[in-house]
Amino acid sequence: MKKRIMIMLRKIGLYSALLLGVILSVFPFYWMFIGATNPSGAIFSVPPNLIPGDHLVENFRNLNEGVGIIRVMMNSLIIAVTFTVISVMISASAGYAFAKYKFKGRDPIFFTLLLAIMIPYHVTLIPLFQLMADLDWLNTYRAVILPNLAYPFAIFLMRQNMRSVPDALIEAARVDGAGEFKIFFTIILPTMRPALAAVAIFLFMFQWNNFLWPLVALGDSSMHTLPVALSGLVGMSRIDYGQIMLGTTISTLPIMIFFLLLQKQFISGILGGSVKE
Repeated sequence: MKKRIMIMLRKIGLYSALLLGVILSVFPFYWMFIGATNPSGAIFSVPPNLIPGDHLVENFRNLNEGVGIIRVMMNSLIIAVTFTVISVMISASAGYAFAKYKFKGRDPIFFTLLLAIMIPYHVTLIPLFQLMADLDWLNTYRAVILPNLAYPFAIFLMRQNMRSVPDALIEAARVDGAGEFKIFFTIILPTMRPALAAVAIFLFMFQWNNFLWPLVALGDSSMHTLPVALSGLVGMSRIDYGQIMLGTTISTLPIMIFFLLLQKQFISGILGGSVKE
């Protein structure tokens, strides 16, 4: 009897801790949504207002007049989606080459690539800006998309997953007459869907939330991305928190949708290659 009571108390404690974790995780998003539907003065009222208001349309109208939310949303989508598609293909190709091909200097090149992760991002800003200015690429999408296409962590993650593909499978395909490109696109990539999904989520989040380099490279306000445009809402005299909350809510929706679509493959993709059998 005493043992059953102890087990029940442990379960209650565990579920209480999990419930507390859920509340702490979800409440900031709920508070953000509530703020998006209320005027600025009501957000910090005492006691706090936890019920959705009726200023959602007005906040959206003010936000669109202030920063052109639809235009900056399209800029962010074009840049993030294009970057993700191209970078995933580059990461998969490079990861496959590092995992399955033996060529001179393979390991030194790979470890040099990993060393690039340790270089502070801010160190590259001035030379990168000078390069883009010389190419006359400033205020263009390619100035934001191209510099990070070969992302070292994504290549590392794909390489670790590619190592789990049996060499016998590749050899059998070669014996059957399949070329290297056919093996890569029809055999390797379909088996790597979880890893591709994990890398795609990671790269999309990186580019969607990227702030500093788009701020430097996109001086024209018509080319601003969502994070850069939202930063302009914080003025020196008056801050409309209703607009900021609505803009932040809109900026999180694509990431949440993208994650929900690929969540089944995400965990297995992250763990792929972590266990060596």
